[in-house]
Amino acid sequence: MEKTINYYTIPEFEKDFKRLEKKYRTLKDDFERMKRFAIEPHYLLGAPTNAFVPIEGFCSDDYQSLKVRKFACMALKNMGNRTGIRVIFVYIPQRNEITFIEMYHKNEKSMEDRERLGDFIKDLQ
Repeated sequence: MEKTINYYTIPEFEKDFKRLEKKYRTLKDDFERMKRFAIEPHYLLGAPTNAFVPIEGFCSDDYQSLKVRKFACMALKNMGNRTGIRVIFVYIPQRNEITFIEMYHKNEKSMEDRERLGDFIKDLQ
């Protein structure tokens, strides 16, 4: 049986995504590429990565909160994976589940919405 990751989003993430997609037309394809080439190799095959980092204070034995710092967006030409787009997600190993919490460009805000992340985690417990 092949292992897969179950992906989910919260409504606030959907709003973030739609807003950014208007600005960056390739975002949908870029997002799928990130899942296929960064997230899945790491969580399904154990491949090491430095594309995302844990968010301090929002991790436990039951879940990991992470920030994708290397997100390649084709609409931002010649930037490679240093586009400034950040994706926040929570990984629950027991269920092999990822929920996307937030997406933003670092020019718009300097860090993740810790209240939004905390509210999601509170609902997990």
